[in-house]
Amino acid sequence: MNTPTPFDLTGRRALVTGSSRGIGHALADGLASAGASVVLHGLDPHRLELTRKVFAERFGEERVEAIAFDVTDEDSVARGIAHIEEKLGELDILVNNAGIQHRVPLLDLAVEDWNRVISTDLTSAFLVGREVARRMLPRGRGKIVNIGSVQSDLARPTIGAYTAAKGGLRNLTRAMTAEWAAAGLQINAVAPGYIHTEMTQALVDDPEFNTWICKRTPAARWGTVQDLMGPVQWLASDASAYVNGQTIFIDGGMTAVV
Repeated sequence: MNTPTPFDLTGRRALVTGSSRGIGHALADGLASAGASVVLHGLDPHRLELTRKVFAERFGEERVEAIAFDVTDEDSVARGIAHIEEKLGELDILVNNAGIQHRVPLLDLAVEDWNRVISTDLTSAFLVGREVARRMLPRGRGKIVNIGSVQSDLARPTIGAYTAAKGGLRNLTRAMTAEWAAAGLQINAVAPGYIHTEMTQALVDDPEFNTWICKRTPAARWGTVQDLMGPVQWLASDASAYVNGQTIFIDGGMTAVV
C-alpha cells in the first residue's frame, strides 16, 4: 500500500524562472521528479524550446510548459504570469532563480552594470513574486522559493553588485513573509555555495581557485545541482508548512566556519 508523503508534489504547478539551463534547469527537474507540473522560463526562445522538449520526453507533454518573458520588466512579468494563470492553470509554486553575474571591482563598476545586476538578481524576484502572490493570496496557499547565494551573507572582491543583490534577496524573503504568511503563503530562500555548473566551469578549471574552494569548504568539494534539488523540493512541499522567512544555506558548511 502506498503511504502518502508530505513531499509529494503531484497536482501542483511550479514556475521556475531562468530554467532553460544551469541551476534553474536542475530545480525544475527536481520539482517535476517529485510530481509537479512545471512551467519552464527563459529569455532565449530557441534554448527554452529545446529544454521543454527534453522535459516533455521525460515527464510527458501534459506536465511541461514553457514561457519566455523579461523578469526585469513590470509589464512583461504581468503579461507572463497572467498567461500562465489564465491559459495553463493556477501556480502553486514559484522559484525565483533568474540571475546574472558581473565581475568588476567596485571602483571600476559602471552604474549601468550595477543596475543590470540588481534588476536581474533582486528586482525580478520582487516583480515576479508580487505578481504571483496577487493570485496566491486570495487562494490562501502558495510556495515561493527565492534562490540566493552564500553571497547573501558573505562577500568577495569584484562581485559587489551581485553581493548586494543577494543580500537584498535575503531580506526581501523576510519582507514577503511579514506581509504574506498570515494569508497562508510560505516564502523561503536557499543560498547555494559554490556549485559546479557550466557557468562556473572556468572557476573549477582554475587550479588556484579550485584548491581554495576545497580548502575553504568543510565538505572539501564543490556542490552539485543535485545537492540543491532536495532542499527546494522540501520548501515547495507540505513538509515545510511551518517554515517561513528562512534562508537555508546549501554550502557544504562554508558559512559555518572561519
